[in-house]
Amino acid sequence: DVQLVESGGGSVQPGGSLKLSCVRSGYTPSSYCMGWFHQGPGSKPEGVAALDNEGRISYADAVKGRFTISRDNAENTLYLQMNNLTPEGTAMYYCAAGEYCSSGFLLLPSEYNAWGQGTQVTVS
Repeated sequence: DVQLVESGGGSVQPGGSLKLSCVRSGYTPSSYCMGWFHQGPGSKPEGVAALDNEGRISYADAVKGRFTISRDNAENTLYLQMNNLTPEGTAMYYCAAGEYCSSGFLLLPSEYNAWGQGTQVTVS
């Protein structure tokens, strides 16, 4: 089983920055993807940024140039640096992991089978 634990959420003013972290434990397959999703009240999870074991990275158009996804394999940690945050960024942010993900669909929730508990980000 895979366990994911997010941290780093909080409240910031528009234009501010936050860095989210996701520590992974348990089984890591040779082919995997990991991503960040956000979900507002009454909405479905939407992909924000994701990467796979081949180093392919995808960003949602709304965050390109402002958010950066990265990983530290030695620490089994996934990061999301979020800069120039806007009120539209207010949501619960989830870390997710999948296996044998399709490279063109890294931002689709259906590619993932393990999810963290989420961390709240509020921009106001």
